[in-house]
Amino acid sequence: MEYYSIATILIVISAIFGYINVRFIKLPITIGLMLITIVFTVVLVIIGQFDDTLLLREKAFINSIDFETVLLDIMLSFLLFAGALHTNFDQLKVQRGPILAFATLGVMVSTVLVGTIMFYVLGWIGIDVSFIYCLLFGALISPTDPIAVLGILKKAGAPKKLETKIVGESLFNDGVGVVVFLTIFAIAAKPNAKIEFSDIATLFGQEVIGGIGLGLFLGWITYKLMKSIDNYEVEVILTISAVMGGTMLAHRFHLSAPLAMVTAGLIVGNDTIRSTAMSETTEAYVDKFWELIDVLLNTILFVMIGMEMLVLTLEGNYIYAGLLAIPIILLCRYISLWLPVKFFAKRLDFVPKTNLIMTWGGLRGGISIALALSLTTEMHRELFLVITYIVVVVSIVGQGLTVEPIIKRLTRNKEVS
Repeated sequence: MEYYSIATILIVISAIFGYINVRFIKLPITIGLMLITIVFTVVLVIIGQFDDTLLLREKAFINSIDFETVLLDIMLSFLLFAGALHTNFDQLKVQRGPILAFATLGVMVSTVLVGTIMFYVLGWIGIDVSFIYCLLFGALISPTDPIAVLGILKKAGAPKKLETKIVGESLFNDGVGVVVFLTIFAIAAKPNAKIEFSDIATLFGQEVIGGIGLGLFLGWITYKLMKSIDNYEVEVILTISAVMGGTMLAHRFHLSAPLAMVTAGLIVGNDTIRSTAMSETTEAYVDKFWELIDVLLNTILFVMIGMEMLVLTLEGNYIYAGLLAIPIILLCRYISLWLPVKFFAKRLDFVPKTNLIMTWGGLRGGISIALALSLTTEMHRELFLVITYIVVVVSIVGQGLTVEPIIKRLTRNKEVS
């Protein structure tokens, strides 16, 4: 199927489901769209028991979409830049210590914990999986998804310093998580090859440091160009070119495109840079354009997530493993956040129950599914795809719908800024 046709169908479906959600269901857009798509898909499956014409067409349509490439190589850069552009830079600067710890130490600890526990749990239920592949699953499921987190936290009413921690962590741990995943993937893909620690450190450093460095350069050059003119049409185009050109450069030189886009977005969105490089008209158009891109790509993404259900291998043991993985992943996230929270709590006056709120507010989303889709058959792709899908759906729907009342309940007794 042609790319234009695929994009057209996705946008039309997203528009229809988005209208149904806003008009009748009134859930946050990420949750509403995914639920409607899942219900629509289930209805097609039921109808398919009598006439499978529509069901076969939807399966063919889903199989024609390279979810991994579309999300990781195209959509993710736009979504992360848009999210970073509207993140409070001053609050992020104050909270940089814990955010850095959450996004690095937290992801790595969670990866090891999830991988180790799942190795024994899968063996206990009769599924034989090598430890390295369980670590791969730990790496793909440990990062929280900034796309899902940003969409839901906007309406959750979280205290600003708590929201900054969750959003900041999600923006950065996504890039770090992808790098950790790629590093373990390289080891798992060549189990008999000798891989030195220096090779791993070089790969990690090149992706992370190189990605941040590229983002700093893109943000700086975009700022300089925008400052030298006053034309909102061209300035909006400059931000688009920074994202698209920067992503291409990152892929060309094996740097982390997610970290580059987050860094560039934070620089361009910084209040100081806004006041010196953008007129009020330009600022309004830049913000509105990227808000629209954010909403459009979010709607398409979560419709795609809902549709992915049709290509899953829904075996009983796989579903059971997915249900067992939910509490395991939440527990491992709580443990991985415990040390950074304890270390920084007194210095930065954390909101009460920060660890608990961040554990429940750390949603998983499309990035985890995209990484699971990149696994090979030898890496138990079908098993981990089913587990990941179950975790993501429960995370977005279950945690997403309850994070607002939980935040309000746990923070109502303490006045916070």
